[in-house]
Amino acid sequence: MTLMVHRIGPACTVQDQGRIGYLDQGLSRSGAADILALHEGAALLGQSPDLAALEMAGMGGTFEATRRTRVALTGATMQASIDGSPIVWNASHILEQGQTLTIGATVRGNYGYLHLEGGIETELFLGSRATHLTAKIGRAVAVGDVLPAGKTAGDGRMKLSPPDRFNGGTLRVVASFQTALFDDETLDRFAQTEFTRGARANRMGMQLESDGPGFAAKDQLNILSEVITPGDIQMTGTGNPFILLPECQTTGGYPRIATVLPCDMSKAAQTPAGGTVRFEFVTLEQAVEIDAAFSADLARLPSRIEPLVRDPHDIPDLLSYQLIGGVISATD
Repeated sequence: MTLMVHRIGPACTVQDQGRIGYLDQGLSRSGAADILALHEGAALLGQSPDLAALEMAGMGGTFEATRRTRVALTGATMQASIDGSPIVWNASHILEQGQTLTIGATVRGNYGYLHLEGGIETELFLGSRATHLTAKIGRAVAVGDVLPAGKTAGDGRMKLSPPDRFNGGTLRVVASFQTALFDDETLDRFAQTEFTRGARANRMGMQLESDGPGFAAKDQLNILSEVITPGDIQMTGTGNPFILLPECQTTGGYPRIATVLPCDMSKAAQTPAGGTVRFEFVTLEQAVEIDAAFSADLARLPSRIEPLVRDPHDIPDLLSYQLIGGVISATD
């Protein structure tokens, strides 16, 4: 055992990078809404980004360490403390046996992540530990559950400075199979419009709202259902766009005006209610270059990790430390 759950938010699930290769069987990928957060946690703990973590949507919980363990906190910033003492987000920390980690509400963004050294080792299903609520694979974490970790904790406390992706911004998109069904005037207006993330959002998708008329495609009522993937931007009958997220359906007949690049999906998922986004079309060739640069940045993440220097005010047993060993005379 590692972390006992004493309190938990309503939408906390174990997630990894999801299940690949099951679209033809009607199963979407699922996995973390913010894949970048998985890589950041892995870099902080010196482990593989393929390991599972706890995804916390809006609210965390209270967890008791049943043995010494090391954890990392990434994604949307949330209020956090160990035994009542505040701790830094985007960092790794040591939990001694019996200590309590408390994670509150999000301060910025939507999805925060709790990583355990060795990963959360829940049961594998189709090669993944990812919960997929709409497919009824797994369930939300509940009070009384135990989050099992893969190995005993090390000693390093580390930190990183993540890119700001929690306030919306520009999302780069490529043309989809149905982009040509939208006329040039509609496409230009779409690219020039500032959208606001609406209240309707979950792990399946997020609605965007804007002033002015909606965005309609030619003969959109006659579109046959086709394969859908996360990042596709569907236009509903009212002309409001939905960005599809990890638990989206695998087929659909709503017209898709574009597809968000995978490297910008973390920013999309972390855009808070009321946050604004714009869309920038790029060519397929540009998208390949952008994706390659993103992959290179992920590979460099471990080199950006720094030691976490503790604030003396946060060390309750400061007086027990030997602070002057090695001091020499300045006159020698």
